[in-house]
Amino acid sequence: MFPLRDNVRTRSIPLITWGLIALTALVFVYEASLSSRGFNRLVFTYGLVPARLSLAHWQSYATLITSAFLHGGWFHVITNLWVLFVFGDDVEDRMGHGRFLLFYLLSAIAAGLLQAALAPASNVPTIGASGAIAGVLGAFFVLFPGARVETLILLVFIPFFLEIPAFVFLGLWFLSQLSSGLLGLGTAVDFGGIAWWAHIGGFLFGFLMAWAFLRREPRGYDVLIPGGNPAARY
Repeated sequence: MFPLRDNVRTRSIPLITWGLIALTALVFVYEASLSSRGFNRLVFTYGLVPARLSLAHWQSYATLITSAFLHGGWFHVITNLWVLFVFGDDVEDRMGHGRFLLFYLLSAIAAGLLQAALAPASNVPTIGASGAIAGVLGAFFVLFPGARVETLILLVFIPFFLEIPAFVFLGLWFLSQLSSGLLGLGTAVDFGGIAWWAHIGGFLFGFLMAWAFLRREPRGYDVLIPGGNPAARY
């Protein structure tokens, strides 16, 4: 399942969401300009390597954030940034710009800490914004459970387009991450080469902490139905 858009109407310009997308894209363009050796050096310097985390070297914890701006390929960065584009503006609208930025960075930290806690001896660098974006998904689940997500589903290469309730779409997504994470427990590397527990950690942080980052003066939010008329308020 791949999200194409949601039907939540925002009432502010998502400056932080757009800024995060632009910054991450610029970092990736820089990555693409590097040689293989230069790229590997960058990843091992700024990616999250659990075995290097040490209270004696507190600077190592900066990689919990810097790793969220690195990606391993075009598909990796495009899919991550598209999901942030679809859901980030709605969450930012509810939180406000400053709170959303702090929430995003803390989601990245929470995601990285859980990943590192379950593989503390790993020397494999973890990179990508998906842990931080999972925090956004967890917040969306809490804040807009009745929204609908237009979703692309491929069955034997045949595309189907369905509108799915947000709580169903995100609930199934989380269960898929959890099942994959459980399958990978006890192995030397992440199951499928993906940091599933970073996704789980980010989502749980967003799910549990979203309310703490909301604007102090909550507003109504429109959910659209076909034809553009407000259907419900959140």
